[in-house]
Amino acid sequence: MPGQFCPHCAEQVCQRDRYCEQCGAWVADLRRDRVEIDVGVAAGVSDRGRRHHRNEDALALRGSGPSRNSAAVAIVCDGVSSSARPDEASETAAEVAAESLVTALQTHNSPAAATRLAIHAADKAVAALADAGPTGGKTPACTFVSAIVTGNTVTVGWVGDSRAYWIPVAHANSAPTRLTSDDSWLAQVVEAGILSPAQAAADRRAHTITAWLGEDGQQVEPHVVTIEPDGPGVVVICTDGLWNYLDSVEELAAAVPAQALHDPLGAARRLVEVALRSGGRDNITVAVLPFASDLVDASIAPHLAMTIS
Repeated sequence: MPGQFCPHCAEQVCQRDRYCEQCGAWVADLRRDRVEIDVGVAAGVSDRGRRHHRNEDALALRGSGPSRNSAAVAIVCDGVSSSARPDEASETAAEVAAESLVTALQTHNSPAAATRLAIHAADKAVAALADAGPTGGKTPACTFVSAIVTGNTVTVGWVGDSRAYWIPVAHANSAPTRLTSDDSWLAQVVEAGILSPAQAAADRRAHTITAWLGEDGQQVEPHVVTIEPDGPGVVVICTDGLWNYLDSVEELAAAVPAQALHDPLGAARRLVEVALRSGGRDNITVAVLPFASDLVDASIAPHLAMTIS
């Protein structure tokens, strides 16, 4: 991997550095402008997009357990831009949740129980960031979505408006399905019958979220769903930087490449490219997890490497 250099003093900085050791400048944004993670049976891409000055999304992938009981794990978080240090909030939540999920699965918790434990651990870690530096009255916050793929189940958990989808392979018995429901003002007024989806989407409050991780949020109540697919397919989890352009499950399914089951990184790249070509108004983060027993049974090494361009 090519070295990264501080833009202020040109000193080489390590991949995991937040500050330049030579001049003290903040350099964490450099390694997050474009992140690609590929662990073979799951992959993801996070991109700053075309208009934001930094990437406030975060992505983490892990694997857990011996090969015959392994689980592919992915977490995607979106920092709340109106909060303090949203980039730190999302990164902290993703990494803490990833480690919590692996630990919980290795101690024989069910995927659903492990997901609830991970969400509460991430919420506590993000809330603790409020004491880590000046916030100007604001506290860090982020959304959360995770996926666990085992040999026979898919479990997703979420808080906020980051989403998860089940996309079966072509000609499968099941249909593409959105697995999450947004914690948002739009979702609330549509569900209550106050406005139509089109009317709510046109309102300036449409993307206001009603739940998040962090100190200022209400007591977190994780949403958790488990499905048992009847055939092969992929799970896609993403931030609104993607689904803003592919709002319906049919649109998103049509954008997933046919080879996604065997090339999850290529699929994640393709979906990010769709968002970039559509304008890239927000940060974009996507993880793709294939569901097929012959793929899931392969063990996955914990993710450490990131590539940046």
